[in-house]
Amino acid sequence: MKEDVTIKEIDNVVVLFSGDSGDGMQLAGNMFSTVSAVLGNDICTFPDYPAEIRAPQGTLGGVSGFKVHVGAKDILTPGDHCEVLVAMNPAALKREYKFLKSSSIIIIDSDTFTEGDLKKAEYKTLDPFEELGIKNHVIDAPLTSMCISSLKDYDMPPKAKSKCKNMMALGLVCWLFNRSVEHAEEMLRTKFAKKPEIAEANIKVLNDGYNYGHNIHASVPTTYKIESKQHEKGIYTDISGNKATAYGFIAAAEKAGMELFLGSYPITPASDILHELSKHKSLGVKTVQCEDEISGCCMSIGASFAGDMAVTSTSGPGLALKSEAINLAVMAELPLVIVDVQRGGPSTGLPTKTEQTDLLQALFGRNGESPMPVVSTTTPCDCFDAAYWACKIAQEYVTPVIILSDAFVANGSSAWKLPDLKDYPEIHQHLVTPEMKETWSPYLRDPKNFTRFRALPGMEGFMHVIGGLEKDQQTGKISYDPANHAEQVENRRKKIEAIAKDLPLLEVQGDADADTLVIGWGGTYGHLLEATKDLQKGGKKIAMAHFQWINPLPLNTEKVLRSYKRLIVAELNDGQFAGYLHMKFPNLPQMYQYNRVEGQPFIVEDLVNAFTKILED
Repeated sequence: MKEDVTIKEIDNVVVLFSGDSGDGMQLAGNMFSTVSAVLGNDICTFPDYPAEIRAPQGTLGGVSGFKVHVGAKDILTPGDHCEVLVAMNPAALKREYKFLKSSSIIIIDSDTFTEGDLKKAEYKTLDPFEELGIKNHVIDAPLTSMCISSLKDYDMPPKAKSKCKNMMALGLVCWLFNRSVEHAEEMLRTKFAKKPEIAEANIKVLNDGYNYGHNIHASVPTTYKIESKQHEKGIYTDISGNKATAYGFIAAAEKAGMELFLGSYPITPASDILHELSKHKSLGVKTVQCEDEISGCCMSIGASFAGDMAVTSTSGPGLALKSEAINLAVMAELPLVIVDVQRGGPSTGLPTKTEQTDLLQALFGRNGESPMPVVSTTTPCDCFDAAYWACKIAQEYVTPVIILSDAFVANGSSAWKLPDLKDYPEIHQHLVTPEMKETWSPYLRDPKNFTRFRALPGMEGFMHVIGGLEKDQQTGKISYDPANHAEQVENRRKKIEAIAKDLPLLEVQGDADADTLVIGWGGTYGHLLEATKDLQKGGKKIAMAHFQWINPLPLNTEKVLRSYKRLIVAELNDGQFAGYLHMKFPNLPQMYQYNRVEGQPFIVEDLVNAFTKILED
């Protein structure tokens, strides 16, 4: 007779779903994270998938993973290691076993661990666990055959039935963590609303996977429960960074009373912004999928000139292509927001992996003296605010603005409380007034911030010409006068510098009496903060400052940096932000660098070890 299963309460858990690109691991991981968010947990996710649409089945190159970190307290990262690894084939096991702990549980689909499957995954023996040195507890479940058996009464071909095995695995994981599958059922009915028979088949398999867990509980004597966190009251949803970016643009246009226009060309990992905005025509959103990156940017510039809130989205290679058009927006001084979701480079590089290697391109990747505001995103939820503020700065300072996101933030997700737009500042276009009709010229500037007063096409009495050639600041006519050009260059620089007074000051987290300051920017926020907290728990005196605004930098940046004996700048590149800080503030305190360019987020454990060595050196 089987013994009753023990339920153990834990603070957090990391689950890694892994399998072939066609095994539905992204869907299973997304559903588990959403179910957890609905139940009141904090979440952080990391989808990690191959660039190929479909690599040969069962090979190492085709492994797709989705890591979910769920907890009762604040969850800052997807986690270094996992408590549960779902490996749908031998290739997934071989690719992901490095994330295991000694106590981790492995769930495998035993139907895929045949001699042929092992050969495709490049094993040398027929015992993958011994070969890899794995001694973890394994739930050896024939998921594929159970799935087909579960759907024996459904009029579906065997191949279609086997595709539901990701739901069999999800049901088993939900049982392991005492998660009801009710919310997952609702998600499946919504996803397959136009194919209810497919929805019901997946729901049947999901429940059978959950029940299978009950039947094997003697081999897994302990299941787990994660307590829910008491959240601030409000409506919450599980949101990805790209979707939050799209919502931020919609909110900014609504607040400004403008129509939103996106001209874009699909590119990984930024395409979801275009996909999401194209769904919201009812909100006055206009989207155009253009023939290339250059036309996408140029079309957005035209929309901006006509009076729309204009944005364009891309990744690093697309930003390079857009650079000439962006320079036109700088010279013509038109509001435009460019989203660069950074990925591994150079060239095509690592299309589905994450890096922070576009920083210098965003700052300086244009000809001439071409200053632009640059803001970075720190978390999936923060993408909403970054998009909103970028639109506000673009409209009020009549300038293009670059948002630097990255694949980790854009594809990852967090539990997000829907904001109240009343809590966000107004957005005002910097337009001409009727009183200016007799004295206005296109480059007449506001003396407070050097921003030109815009006139929209069709405004009576404000006919004008702008463009890529330098203009006389008094008349607006084309000018090659050296003194005028020098003054216009200075005006454009001063305009960007004036933005700093509207930005929040740089905040420092950690020990007030620390001698060492960890510095980061963008999507490394959670990893660096967790590493800093771990060091503090170990008795180390350390503080952290994280940058969202890159240009201009917050007004107190230099004061903060010079308040410490040593600085540690950590970034997912070869030291671009460290070099930028040295350029802006010569003779800074001793600066150490921690750099990784591997297409993957930081590992907190590695950060702690590296920072400890610096502190003890």
